[in-house]
Amino acid sequence: MPVNINPLATRLQLRLNVGLDENFNPIYRTRSFSNVKSDADNSDLFALAQELESLQVHTINSVRRVDEVELEEV
Repeated sequence: MPVNINPLATRLQLRLNVGLDENFNPIYRTRSFSNVKSDADNSDLFALAQELESLQVHTINSVRRVDEVELEEV
């Protein structure tokens, strides 16, 4: 059964290391950027994340691309 994919939305998420808790475990916060073009290149998004890091007080732990798609039968 063939299935088509229709892109709905893409988000760029930055997982920031904001410090340590009382047991010295890292604390993370996530910053999300919506309305990213679904056809954006992964290397361009990563480069953008590195540029955004210079505007943040905290360092980036990871960069995530979140794609939301709709599946429909052909």
